[in-house]
Amino acid sequence: MTELPEWILRQLPDGVEHRQIPVAGHSIHVMEFGQGQPVFMLHGNPTWGFLYRKVMAALRGQPVRCIVPDLVGLGLSDKPRDLGVHTLENHAAWIGGLIDALALEDMIFVGQDWGGPIGMLALAERLERVSGMVILNTVLGPPRPGFRPTLFHRSSQLPVISDVLFRGLQFPQLALWAAQGDRSTMRGEVARAYRWPLRRLQDRTAPLALARMVPDSMEHRSIAPLRRCQEVAESFKGPMRIVWGDRDPVLGRVIGWLQRLLPHAEVKRTQAGHFLQEEVPGDIAHAITSLVSSGAHARSSG
Repeated sequence: MTELPEWILRQLPDGVEHRQIPVAGHSIHVMEFGQGQPVFMLHGNPTWGFLYRKVMAALRGQPVRCIVPDLVGLGLSDKPRDLGVHTLENHAAWIGGLIDALALEDMIFVGQDWGGPIGMLALAERLERVSGMVILNTVLGPPRPGFRPTLFHRSSQLPVISDVLFRGLQFPQLALWAAQGDRSTMRGEVARAYRWPLRRLQDRTAPLALARMVPDSMEHRSIAPLRRCQEVAESFKGPMRIVWGDRDPVLGRVIGWLQRLLPHAEVKRTQAGHFLQEEVPGDIAHAITSLVSSGAHARSSG
């Protein structure tokens, strides 16, 4: 496994353990912290498990076992260079395989950005293993017909230009601060830590590929699996929490749709941005512990 430099290690909570788990020909990096009920936390593009370090720290002493993988292509997981392998279905299969390899049961799922639909699709055949969910800034379904893709996602589809932007100029890694409510949370050594796993040009396939996974039309190949994600989210009858960053320039307005989709979920809205784990880790930790204390450890999915 690639060794993390000391300046990143000192930003992680004391006691974090690192593992490499083989899944379907890829090695997936996992951080674990604490003991107790499994809490499976999934990040999105272009971050890695480092994003959840403050949440893990806020959960110290709680009866939970934090399990924080890096998506294939990001963090310390394997980085395939073929753009075509990065599909919603493949990522869900890899995460599902990881859940199986770790034999997780009675778990709380936490998902943000692409971690939401990837995790939800992975759980489609494993919903009986989930006792509660915490949904952060993400989407759990397809866009409406007639939607207009964002400039960010349109740029990922442009020939040549997208390669220059995402691979050559390290976009969006160099601009994560722009998605925050408090931009100071993505500066200095924190911002540098997000760039470090993608420091080599040849390793920067995933940020572009995952941006291209976002539909740019209703014919996009992600539309069908996103519909399945919505079905899974709607079918889950266990307790759910939503912690939301209203100042997210990408997904902030999705909260209205999400509340209609999940009317039984308890919602905590904040002034955080897209990577809200950096800004409101205490609110996220509280949502997680509320599921443990509310008896979410009992099987409650239907």
